Amino acid sequence: MLIFLVGFMGSGKSTVGKKLAARLQYDFVDMDKVIELIAGKSIAAIFDEEGESFFRSKETEVLRSLGGRKNLVVSTGGGTPCHSENMQWMNENGITVFLEMHPGSIFHRIGPNKKSRPLIRHLGDVDLMEFIINESDKRKPVYRQAQLVIKGENVKTEELEHQLRQIIEK
Repeated sequence: MLIFLVGFMGSGKSTVGKKLAARLQYDFVDMDKVIELIAGKSIAAIFDEEGESFFRSKETEVLRSLGGRKNLVVSTGGGTPCHSENMQWMNENGITVFLEMHPGSIFHRIGPNKKSRPLIRHLGDVDLMEFIINESDKRKPVYRQAQLVIKGENVKTEELEHQLRQIIEK
């Protein structure tokens, strides 16, 4: 079974993904790390040198290359579900979990590390909060297509595992 974690940047997809994979005894893939490995450069460098559309095409290639894998938890990029019908593809090829978070919680998580995030590294605090609110509002209808929606602020990995096992067993 493939399990795809979706949500806004800073929602905890990688952290939760690693813990969930360990509990399920699944492998774990962080899509951003795979893209960086393939490209031989950081996501920020890819955005700077190749542009966002190039990055999104690589992101979709990496995602689709995971089709057919078994026992894998995938941490997707925040924008992955919103491009190239990726959310539909993930729903057809595995279980999707949306880690939903309040914009203020996201701000506090990503604000201190914004320099490593190409879409927000140039923003001041007010603009960053505005970006988070606006982008969250745009992306939420796509994220909400996930088969399971959970609050991302205090994810209990044991509870998530239990919910996923119920879906898998159906």
